[in-house]
Amino acid sequence: MAPEISNDSEREAWDIPKTLQRPNKRSSWKIAKDLPTSFLYAAKGLGYAFSTQRNFRIHVGFALGAFVLGFLLGLNKSDLAIMALTATSVLVVELLNTAIESVVDLAIGKRFHPLAQIAKDCSAGAVLVASISSVLIAVLLLFPPFLKKLGI
Repeated sequence: MAPEISNDSEREAWDIPKTLQRPNKRSSWKIAKDLPTSFLYAAKGLGYAFSTQRNFRIHVGFALGAFVLGFLLGLNKSDLAIMALTATSVLVVELLNTAIESVVDLAIGKRFHPLAQIAKDCSAGAVLVASISSVLIAVLLLFPPFLKKLGI
């Protein structure tokens, strides 16, 4: 567990940039004043992830492929719902991974810090665990109907 930072002199010892110690109140926070604006911000986040994160696009592609295969193989609603939940969990964890990496980069810039590496590696590990789980569930749900279609 990292020690708590209690005053400005200790903050400087931890190499926290001055800009992070006193945020610029004019532009640092954008709060949605209504529900449509909240959805707009969420859509911007999804758009950012899709346009800049290769792995997010890969996960979306695999999810769509699994659903197409599920429909072609005639999976029931429960199996399709399980696939939807697992595919969604991977996308959610990938979005959180992107957010964590962005915040870490914002906080430390281009410097190396072992705690930053731990944060990034653990968030990437969470995506890996979710992805492996999702593939395993897809195989368990899709393989039996696939073999049945082949007559095996």
